[in-house]
Amino acid sequence: MIEDQRNANQRMMRKLVVMAFMMFGFGYLLVPLYEKICDVTGLNQVVKADEVSNTQIDDTRLINVEFDSNSRGGRWELRALESKKTVHPGELIEVMYELHNPSDISVLGQAIPSYGPAFASRYIKKLDCFCFTQQEIRAGETRQLPVVFVIDPEVPSEVHTITLSFTMFEVEGRGAINDGS
Repeated sequence: MIEDQRNANQRMMRKLVVMAFMMFGFGYLLVPLYEKICDVTGLNQVVKADEVSNTQIDDTRLINVEFDSNSRGGRWELRALESKKTVHPGELIEVMYELHNPSDISVLGQAIPSYGPAFASRYIKKLDCFCFTQQEIRAGETRQLPVVFVIDPEVPSEVHTITLSFTMFEVEGRGAINDGS
């Protein structure tokens, strides 16, 4: 009886060790897997400044870029300072968004970009974006946040309008931040 229990415990220990190694391996592979998914889908595409200097501006085409924003959580207001811009593919573009927290509670949020049409995400190369990091916004604070990007000249010729939208979400578990007051 004791021997059977010991064998069962050893089998369980082996299973737990294997599971621990599998979990470690999954955690180790999570970052490269996420990067691969982003490469395939075009999400959170970041370019280095030297890559932009090699792009050519296509002066023969114009694309209307519309800027949109949404807020989830109700503690802040996010808006683009300009609603649209007409640009040439390959041109370096900077737009500003304004984030305002009218409440008396500081919050931590993260902006998630989306694009219309959805396949346009492959052609928008962001160099700087407030969506890259979480934003802590204090009670009553208003802040301007930049987005710097280039529309790849390889964008299909039938694309005449692209909508760049950001939705601000509250970071769960860290929503309200003590201001120390």
